[in-house]
Amino acid sequence: MAHSSSIPLHLPRPARVRTAAAADQRSANKPASGSARGSARGSAGGAPIEVDGRQVAQVRESWLIEDRWWTERPLRRRYWEVVTACGRNVVVFRDLERASASGWFVQR
Repeated sequence: MAHSSSIPLHLPRPARVRTAAAADQRSANKPASGSARGSARGSAGGAPIEVDGRQVAQVRESWLIEDRWWTERPLRRRYWEVVTACGRNVVVFRDLERASASGWFVQR
């Protein structure tokens, strides 16, 4: 019997996500002369409006996962399923346990 090794699919990878909350905050704090636009990252509650430079056309759904709370490495993530302007279906999440400036990931 041959040994079969599995290959993990859809592993999370870091993503640049801009949220509606970040866009609102940036426009409120924007100097009158204007400023350069960077890859902003928003709060955990803000819906993504851009993922890796692709504009989000539709948010299909959002959900919260809280698991392993009894362990030393609990899992707490806010997921968003979105459709980009080019029609691509994307699932992104924000790691709420270890949230940082780069706490966004794309799952597929």
